[in-house]
Amino acid sequence: MPDPFPSGPEATRIIAIANQKGGVGKTTTAINLAAAFAEAGLKVLVVDLDPQGNASTGLGIAPTARNRTSYDLLIEDIPLEQVIHATAHSGISLVPATTDLSSADIAMAGSSGRTARLRRAMPPRALTGFDYVLIDCPPSLSLLTLNAMVAAHALLVPLQAEFFALEGLSQLMLTMREVRETLNPNLRIEGILITMYDRRNNLAQHVEADARDTLAELVFQTVIPRNVRLSEAPSHARPALSYDPTSKGSEAYRALAREITARHARVPA
Repeated sequence: MPDPFPSGPEATRIIAIANQKGGVGKTTTAINLAAAFAEAGLKVLVVDLDPQGNASTGLGIAPTARNRTSYDLLIEDIPLEQVIHATAHSGISLVPATTDLSSADIAMAGSSGRTARLRRAMPPRALTGFDYVLIDCPPSLSLLTLNAMVAAHALLVPLQAEFFALEGLSQLMLTMREVRETLNPNLRIEGILITMYDRRNNLAQHVEADARDTLAELVFQTVIPRNVRLSEAPSHARPALSYDPTSKGSEAYRALAREITARHARVPA
């Protein structure tokens, strides 16, 4: 099957941020990685594919301002350019979500090509001008998450530094393998990102060691610490990088952005 995606350093790279477990830092990663890319001079589109709409809130788009959403993109076939919202953060645009998205799985269930609706809704020509698209997935292996995997070049998996973390990862990796075999042979692992890490905690150190022993180079060198500023920033509708630019959480997401851009030769001259 030919590669349906453009390639090369100038092509827009689409990354789905997914883990079927909730509370592992998917939305925090989507918001702050976008902010770190933008701070480096890159253009980013965040696609909020979670019915909770937390990425939309965290980027300052109030529910009353979400007149066109990812539901419209997926279900109503509204063109991408009509659902993109500008944000107050330079370099970051958003396709917001509302609770309407919670019925998307049912709406898509009987349709043909239901797992490829997001890919068809984001053709390369519509992404011109963006360096990265970050898809914030819901905490489930639903049709929404499958759509994200089919649309993406790569999967970024936040992994909370806690007991049973690696066990929860196995089902996601199995789903990814099935997607590669049947729907998107080009899907790759961007990386496993250890989040909510407390170096004073022996369990966290054991989880990191186990992850690196088991998954080797798939695990990012960057580790996201447990940091109060990362938790506070969404209540101010801002990424942590603008809420507290010098916090440890902000610095960690800058390091993650550098690690990713170095792989794809996207650091602006």
